[in-house]
Amino acid sequence: MRRHSVQEIANYIVWDSHEAGSFLSNAKLQKLLYYAQAWHLAIHDRPLFAGRFEAWQHGPVLRPIYNRFEHFGWRNIDEFVPEPLLNVETKRFLHKLLEEYGPHDVRKLECMVREEDPWVNARRRCGAGPDGPCEELIDEAEMRDYYRDRMDPNAASAEMVV
Repeated sequence: MRRHSVQEIANYIVWDSHEAGSFLSNAKLQKLLYYAQAWHLAIHDRPLFAGRFEAWQHGPVLRPIYNRFEHFGWRNIDEFVPEPLLNVETKRFLHKLLEEYGPHDVRKLECMVREEDPWVNARRRCGAGPDGPCEELIDEAEMRDYYRDRMDPNAASAEMVV
């Protein structure tokens, strides 16, 4: 099975938010992409897409996606994106992720991620504290292990827990 590009995954999240009539800023998209990558690493032991997150002040950021949607600022991403052609497994995974994390607003997602070890540890490594500038990469092994430890042990299959 081929791995999808980060652009395809971002397009799917943008498309899904349009279909649902949900507000999606660049900042919220960044957090949803982060959680998608983190949970995919935890559940499948491999990245969903290529790309490394930087530990920015307001949460994890994938610079290429940030740059693509930067002109929207904090406004809704209203760019038309057709539904990307993703494999069934990836669509199922993203559907579940968006059910869990999509209803939260960007401030809630930011508060959540800023309390979680992978982001906190990356910020600590760069020495910026919680609010200074930082471009430190968030370690994928830390992401995998942290979210794997949060999986529901009572679930029939590996599941994410918000």
